[in-house]
Amino acid sequence: MINVSKLYCGLESESDRLRYGAHKARAASEIRPVVVWNVSRRCNLRCIHCYSDSENRRYDGELTKQEAERMLTDLAGFGVPAVLLSGGEPLMRRDLFELAAFGKKLGLRFTLSTNGTLIDEATARRIHDTGFSYVGISLDGIGETNDLFRGSRGAFDKALQALRNLKKAGQKVGLRMTLTRHNIAELPKILELIEAEKIDRACFYHLVPSGRGRLIQTEVPAPEETERAVGALLDKTKEWERRRIRKEILTVDNHADGIYLLRRLSKEDPARAKEVRRLLEANGGAFKSSGVGIGCIDFLGDVHPDQFWTGETLGNVRQRPFSEIWQDESIPLLHELRHRRDFLKGKCATCQYLSLCGGGFRVRAENVTGDRWAPDPACYI
Repeated sequence: MINVSKLYCGLESESDRLRYGAHKARAASEIRPVVVWNVSRRCNLRCIHCYSDSENRRYDGELTKQEAERMLTDLAGFGVPAVLLSGGEPLMRRDLFELAAFGKKLGLRFTLSTNGTLIDEATARRIHDTGFSYVGISLDGIGETNDLFRGSRGAFDKALQALRNLKKAGQKVGLRMTLTRHNIAELPKILELIEAEKIDRACFYHLVPSGRGRLIQTEVPAPEETERAVGALLDKTKEWERRRIRKEILTVDNHADGIYLLRRLSKEDPARAKEVRRLLEANGGAFKSSGVGIGCIDFLGDVHPDQFWTGETLGNVRQRPFSEIWQDESIPLLHELRHRRDFLKGKCATCQYLSLCGGGFRVRAENVTGDRWAPDPACYI
């Protein structure tokens, strides 16, 4: 995750300590990961890029409430910095609020990732009162573009109303967009929407072909399209900063964005570029991501290096606590991810920016090329 507002404009945010301070000079085995918990696989939409390939039907084997409480107790004891509740659509799990309240009492910090279509005013108030630190609403285009992407007419209007309902309830909320060839041309309109709706935070994701998303690999933008999009995000963030409109803009799932930003700053503000290089090194890029600084527990209790790596299971919390699984480097994939310098191939292995980027997103390389240590196909540097 690249905080454009922080790196490009020097604006501070609450979560920057996790990105640019907490991991510095710490071994991978000592880092406590942000955990994505896919609380349910069921979803009321059918998005074309869904990494869990979800539908609106019952899936057998979901963790029971008691099993989930035991897992949350372990996560709290392990000291994870945050738990991101996702799905499917997490609001389709009936005991979601009870489990979040249980975890809050243990000291866990929860964020919610949702398509927003189920959030009326009452639900927005309940989300706020439960104590979620942040809610991310997915929008992947304006109007019909978003609805086609999500497989449901009216999804855009409902998601937009959810943003308004949450803001009215006093909940910190932001927008999430996955950049594809299907919607990348609408990025300027999304940026206009962010300003018009006074949305304070937005995360722009690079497509990871996983789950149903593996069927749309041709939707991955070309390198020049990606570079233009990231450049537009930098331009808009800088414009907002000049106009004293405070926004937190982030990009996700491609550490090449940090290198692009650094190279641009090296021409515009060399002194600032030196500080950004230091921050990128402290962050560690992909060296501190999948299998290190982020992990995933799916609805069955299976543990994965991240939410996109559903094809590789490290263990199951029904048989063994997450904390034990996560610290077991006899698991081959965990060992490789935590010593990835020894396994990287091609241009990622020899890149001059390796210490800043960390060698790219490994699950994307595996899903696209069949080799998890091949160069990241989304790198545009």
